[in-house]
Amino acid sequence: MKKIILSLLVGIMLIPTSVKADEGMWFLMFIERLNHRDMQKMGLQLTAEEIYSINNHSLKDAIVQFNGGCTAEVISKEGLVLTNHHCGYDAIAELSTADKNYLKEGYWASNRAAEMKPSSLYVRFFVRMDDCSKRILAKLNDKMTEAEREKAVNQEIALIEKENNEGGKYTVSVRSFFQGNEYYYFVYQDYKDVRLVGTPPENLGKFGGDTDNWEWPRHTADFSMFRIYADKDGNPADYSTNNVPLRPKHYLPVNLNGVKEGDYAMILGYPGRTNRWMPAGGIEQNVKFAYPAWVEGAKTGMDNMKKYMDQSDALRLVYASKFASTANYWKNRQGMIDALSKFGTAKSKAIQEAKFNKWANKTENKAKYGNVVATINNYYALTNEKSRHDNYLQQLMRTTSFGTIGRTLGKQMENYAKGDAAKRASMAPMITEMAEGFFKDLYVPAEKDLLTAQLKLYATKSVGYGIAPMVEKIGKENNYDYSKFVNAAFEMSILTSNEKVKAFLDYPSESILANDPLFSLSNDMIAHMNAKSDAIAKAQNDFGASFRLLVEGLRTSKIGTIKYPDANSTLRLTYGKVRSLPADKRNDAKINNYTTLDGQVKKYKKGDEEFDLPVRVLEMNKNKDYGRFADKDGSLHVNFLTDNDITGGNSGSPVLNGKGELIGLAFDGNIEAMAGDVIFDPKLQRTINVDIRYVLWVIEKFSGAKHIVDEMTLAK
Repeated sequence: MKKIILSLLVGIMLIPTSVKADEGMWFLMFIERLNHRDMQKMGLQLTAEEIYSINNHSLKDAIVQFNGGCTAEVISKEGLVLTNHHCGYDAIAELSTADKNYLKEGYWASNRAAEMKPSSLYVRFFVRMDDCSKRILAKLNDKMTEAEREKAVNQEIALIEKENNEGGKYTVSVRSFFQGNEYYYFVYQDYKDVRLVGTPPENLGKFGGDTDNWEWPRHTADFSMFRIYADKDGNPADYSTNNVPLRPKHYLPVNLNGVKEGDYAMILGYPGRTNRWMPAGGIEQNVKFAYPAWVEGAKTGMDNMKKYMDQSDALRLVYASKFASTANYWKNRQGMIDALSKFGTAKSKAIQEAKFNKWANKTENKAKYGNVVATINNYYALTNEKSRHDNYLQQLMRTTSFGTIGRTLGKQMENYAKGDAAKRASMAPMITEMAEGFFKDLYVPAEKDLLTAQLKLYATKSVGYGIAPMVEKIGKENNYDYSKFVNAAFEMSILTSNEKVKAFLDYPSESILANDPLFSLSNDMIAHMNAKSDAIAKAQNDFGASFRLLVEGLRTSKIGTIKYPDANSTLRLTYGKVRSLPADKRNDAKINNYTTLDGQVKKYKKGDEEFDLPVRVLEMNKNKDYGRFADKDGSLHVNFLTDNDITGGNSGSPVLNGKGELIGLAFDGNIEAMAGDVIFDPKLQRTINVDIRYVLWVIEKFSGAKHIVDEMTLAK
């Protein structure tokens, strides 16, 4: 314990103390030293120990990473978990059928027995973290290539993870920060029996659809609820009817007072990825090469999914999750292009790098830093066209089910064919289950259209970098119309139905699989994606070392002003305040920091896919039937704004007041500040949150599930 405390103190002393209140995604272990005084001035009433403690329960014990990609929070002593509707979307869609469409109609379990278990869903509790920078960096030297460096780092990481997992009880993850200049390890505990408790209907949970996504004013009930189950002793356990609701170390009380301009707001969550140290060349590459390809490829996929989703509820369920995910990033990437271009972010970074380069070429710095900027710029110049190519190909692989089949189902079947009788016997059930899941999530006519369209887009738009050989050959032979090939390939392939896969398991053949057209196409594209010329491989190696030196030099010279590490799906805290945007005639609220149910109803379009509303909501709003969840101004607040610093992965994060009570649920950012992953804009950057009172109104008043609300601790 003394060693841990000493390590914490040393780490704290090395971090600068000048911080900006609303910018930053901060480690909890440094809150006392770096942020606590500022947070208190803004309205925090908790001690640092009440936020993060190793030995006592604290706020961190109520925050979980949800299924690896979102955040959620525990809000009752019975393991009730709250997250976004779009975070629970996959699980809700999986549990739905055309006859019992919980995604469309909503669902609330009347009792514990009615809570439903998806096939695969887990939450991850954060136990503790510590600095292991000195230990890992001691194994490295400047003569190492990037590959040698990575090998040495990974060897030490394996030892650290083994030393701290307590025989498999915990999951341990060592992560790199500041581009490999620091390392910390994180200890987690995973619970895999997580069951659906309830969800609003889709026309509330996803109200506004893609039109309103990333926009303000916003009016959506973007939430869903689950429950964590454990064995009788509170330990993680596989699903069993004998499991009981988890008794958490800490859960969040819910505050019903609402918020006003300037109120303290704090968010804890798992932000996925920021790139605020990204060089100017990387920003330019994304804006001009990578993101436009991403946007076009995503739109092509969405258009081809949509025409089948509109045919029936059953097909809509098949592609609902993939479409929603694709659409979210499609709009995000276009917003990034617009914002980064509008604000000249690459130019600002270039100015900073020119200043750094001048410092780097001073006599005392030249040997170490003199070539850093030139090396980085050379890498981007060499890979611009490849980045465009890769993004077209990646969207093909993300939106079609057969683009990556060579390394998924096809790869397992290849290993099966090569195995002996014993290996085949052990693999057969797994492959059968894998195939059933694969074919459940696709519709062959749709997949044909998706693959045909994406192959043509990829082959005709990736003009600056050579495309996959098989794709090019087929394209040249057919004037880049891939429909004939795709139709024939689906007829011939053994990878297009459960029945064909089962037949292969009965009579496996390496040669049949090797000559399968879809298997061959997938492997051809994957191999091409992963291939690098010697020049690119060398440039990538040099870039890795130079980027690390750039970040180190920017911090050493104090030319770089960022005091916190980029987000990388580790638990962070961000704090700020409730803060409005300039008045907007589209918002009927008196102050443009919240929206109301009246405003939501004004957007209502009967039968519209994005803006329809349940008749009951219209009636309840007409009668002002808001119950105890109405604001003191008489309206029902729906969403509100804060100036917290968040990104993807923060979806579902709790918004807390100064007492650590739940006031809302973060779910989005505003498109005006879409450059926020690269550069924080203190004037424009906002977090869009669901007001917790609207959440409870939907559950208790609209849905009649008061027993769920009664389970919570309500504070006023």
